Amino acid sequence: MTEKIAKNNFNSKQFAIWLGAIILGSFLGTLGLNWLNDFFNFIASVYTRLFKFIAVPTIALAIMTTLALLGAKKNTGKIFLHTITYTLLTTLAASIVGAVLFKLIAPGNLPSELVKQGQSDVQQFKSISYYDHILSVVPDNIISPLSGGNVLSILIVSAAIGLAIAYLKDSENAQILLKGILGMQEVLFTLIRALVWALPLGIVAFAAQLAAQMSAGVIIGSLGKYVAVVLGGNILQFFVILPLFLLAKGINPFRVLRGMTPAVLMALFTKSSAATLPVTVECAENNLHAKPAVARFILPICCTINMNGCAAFILVTSLFVMQNGGIPLTLPTILLWILISVISAIGNAGVPMGCYFLTLSLMSGINAPLGILGIILPIYTIIDMIETAVNVWSDSCVCAIVDKKLLREDVE
Repeated sequence: MTEKIAKNNFNSKQFAIWLGAIILGSFLGTLGLNWLNDFFNFIASVYTRLFKFIAVPTIALAIMTTLALLGAKKNTGKIFLHTITYTLLTTLAASIVGAVLFKLIAPGNLPSELVKQGQSDVQQFKSISYYDHILSVVPDNIISPLSGGNVLSILIVSAAIGLAIAYLKDSENAQILLKGILGMQEVLFTLIRALVWALPLGIVAFAAQLAAQMSAGVIIGSLGKYVAVVLGGNILQFFVILPLFLLAKGINPFRVLRGMTPAVLMALFTKSSAATLPVTVECAENNLHAKPAVARFILPICCTINMNGCAAFILVTSLFVMQNGGIPLTLPTILLWILISVISAIGNAGVPMGCYFLTLSLMSGINAPLGILGIILPIYTIIDMIETAVNVWSDSCVCAIVDKKLLREDVE
């Protein structure tokens, strides 16, 4: 009992430190000192690079070890099935909320001159087909997924290796290899705990960086009703829909949010689910007390396929672009694009601006006016921040739900 009280006090202290870091960083960022802004940009870049460096082996080793240890057990299938089920349900809910808000708020068309101006802004991005995007997931060598940070490719390779070790469970060499991988994972999580301990300095830098951008007018301005639909859908998903999923399973959403706040804030600033993964796993195990076998298996998968905010962005942006292109938005069309947005979000990698590039590919495939995406680009920073936070919050909810459902299962 005493240990539990001490743990809660530590979590409260950690939350207070993080909140203080955000306030301090926001204040320093508004001072307009160029040398200070440059320093914070450097610190933010260092932290982002470190977490990206940790994220790739975190995904690989977590999937390998979990499948190697649980691959031969029937509970592995249960964990995976529950994860996929709640991923699909939450992502579908986010897309439906976005569609309903789009019809209610009804953003109008933009002036053609503005669309033409946006066309030049979007030309800097190379558009690839969705088929090329899927093909890029299939690795042609073992190095390229790791060097390129292709999250889906890493997931496929790691799962294959983990299942192979599980299949060779009676082999002495396989057991030696598994012990080595488990040792590497323990070293990795020690590094993660060190980074999380030092993260308040990074949060000061992230908050200052954002405040400086807002003060300079870099991300001020919006497309009015369109932005209201995108952000409104994400806010509803964060504060209403996902807590309802938790309440339906008898889980206190406030307890989960409190425990996962560091991960949600990290996602807000880094704009990358994959880069946030080390913090997400650490919070799930230490604050929510999720079973390591569950958290280290579910969260790497979720950070790859559970993209609630991305699904809402893809749907609303696609409808907005098609509407400006003169495509009638009938009920069958909207329902079709709800399905497309869910499938596309699952196939998206958890990297900054991943949803933007994916939407660009989809709209390019139907010859829609891409100039709209050029207009959206300057405000996408804010959208990306919020949708990434929603993605990580959704990952946390799925982990909490599956962990509770498997409370009496033998997953040790």
